[in-house]
Amino acid sequence: MRLVRWTPDDLVRRLDDVVAVYGEAMNYRAELLEARRGYIATHVRRPGFRAVASLTREGHLAGFGYGYQGSVGQWWHDQVHRALDPTARQRWLTDCFEVVELHVRPAAQGHGVGARQLRALLTMAPGGTTLLSTPEADEQRSRAWRLYRRFGFVDVLRHFRFPGDERPFGVLGRDLPLPAADSPAPADAPGSAAGRSRPDATP
Repeated sequence: MRLVRWTPDDLVRRLDDVVAVYGEAMNYRAELLEARRGYIATHVRRPGFRAVASLTREGHLAGFGYGYQGSVGQWWHDQVHRALDPTARQRWLTDCFEVVELHVRPAAQGHGVGARQLRALLTMAPGGTTLLSTPEADEQRSRAWRLYRRFGFVDVLRHFRFPGDERPFGVLGRDLPLPAADSPAPADAPGSAAGRSRPDATP
């Protein structure tokens, strides 16, 4: 398995594969995936965009992750901003890299792919803090929750409900940067320049 960094154009070129991995990992219906395709296409142009991908020896996409710098006017950012008190807003949102998507095909899960993706993504991330949201789950049984705790993510909001999604979410955060010794950089994707898991209905 090869971990590479992606430019916005790299991700757009593989958008069909990205949406397929997203669908497998989240087990979402086809109509929801079409909506997500449009959101991703706009996300790649946001400030501070960073992306990584895990490719098999044959070049198939096994997983991906991306994020960008949060700012006023972005739906997810504004929802979290409203829910936090002024002190927490200053602490977490002043200079924040938001992890928007982090997914691995089910067949490739359980082999450290997600951890390598997250580590590489946060290593490249601009900002002084990072935030993500993930559906509430048993922390001992959920791979996602165990992963985020291993990376030092702490509770920012718990059992938070985003408009349009009936599931409760945890919003988690940690300071950046990661310790340098734990942060190997991914390779560049062929042809590229060096350089959450969210509610499904959000742009």
